[in-house]
Amino acid sequence: MAAAFQPFELERIMSDWEQVVEYNLSESGAHPVEVRELIEHDPDILDRMLDTELGYGYANGSPELREAIAQYYPGANAENVLVTIGCIEANFITFQTLLEGGGEVAVQVPCYLQSWGLAHNLGAVRRTFRLDPDRNWALDTDSLEAAVSDETKLISICNPNNPSGQILTEAEMDAVVRVAEGSGAYLLADEIYAGSEREREEVSPTFYGRYDRVISAGSMSKSFAMPGLRIGWLVGPEDLIRKLWMRHEYLTLSTAKLSNHFLAPLALRPDVRKTIFERTRGYIRRGWDNYRTWIDDNADILSLVPPQATAISFVRYNLKTDSATLVNRLIQEKSVLIGPGDYFGVPNHLRISYGLPPDYLNEGLRRISSLLRQVAEEEAAGSENERGAAAG
Repeated sequence: MAAAFQPFELERIMSDWEQVVEYNLSESGAHPVEVRELIEHDPDILDRMLDTELGYGYANGSPELREAIAQYYPGANAENVLVTIGCIEANFITFQTLLEGGGEVAVQVPCYLQSWGLAHNLGAVRRTFRLDPDRNWALDTDSLEAAVSDETKLISICNPNNPSGQILTEAEMDAVVRVAEGSGAYLLADEIYAGSEREREEVSPTFYGRYDRVISAGSMSKSFAMPGLRIGWLVGPEDLIRKLWMRHEYLTLSTAKLSNHFLAPLALRPDVRKTIFERTRGYIRRGWDNYRTWIDDNADILSLVPPQATAISFVRYNLKTDSATLVNRLIQEKSVLIGPGDYFGVPNHLRISYGLPPDYLNEGLRRISSLLRQVAEEEAAGSENERGAAAG
């Protein structure tokens, strides 16, 4: 019997509420780029776009775009690249292709749990390996080795990590590659947050080129802050890319022509990419100053391992109420949306975006702490009532 369909809980709550609430602190990218900001780097591009017929574009991505992507992956060329509708399609077709007929998959936790739900819905056997919150979200190599066997078809990892914002060290990356090579499994590395580093200027290194079965996934959505372009990609072995392309033809066929032929190639131009990443890091670093102050002001309830990258943090809270309940109360009582830790496989945590304009961020945070303190008082009163009842 086929397993019951597992909804994507995080995206379900975001789809329902992100356009409804007054303060959306659930997004994992920096504040989005305006079209005007991008086309300023090529003043003639608008005329070329206006003269373009809105027919279908290249199904696998325009040659110009695939070459622009390939330049950032050592040893890759355009034939190693498939352009998709965001990273979410890239992950989907990779899982669907490599887990056809079931098999075992090792999934990093915490992570963006699309991978967890996909594996379940495809009938695969799921194993997990963890980042350790007690060691600043360091990779637990023992759990990785335990999760991977000769039966493992795919290892799924996100670096820099969503939701913790931690970046794997070179030694940790070497350990992942060693385990993947030892089993012969493919390694799907979601590297969508490379370029969003908070503490350094260097872009986080890619897994691509370290092992002949690495598939790197990327997108314009996070570090580029252009989710509206709906452009993602996969970079991998040429024979596998052609198999993934066949799945892509069933699912979406091609991406939007204006994004594919004009806007995404412009954003990937080295000088433009550098400027965009500087913009993203500016939002992250300015937002972090406000966010760190807020965490310190609420240290009796909240604690945090500072993220090394991304516009998000994964904050721990010391209340009894589960994170999904807290988030639903935030929506209903404060008109604020954030991500429940339960939806990333980690209880008593909340994913909160801070790469936002200051006034917007500060008011959203004020409303969150207001509810947290209200819940703390309710829990304290409930405990007092329980003690009174027991004494009576």
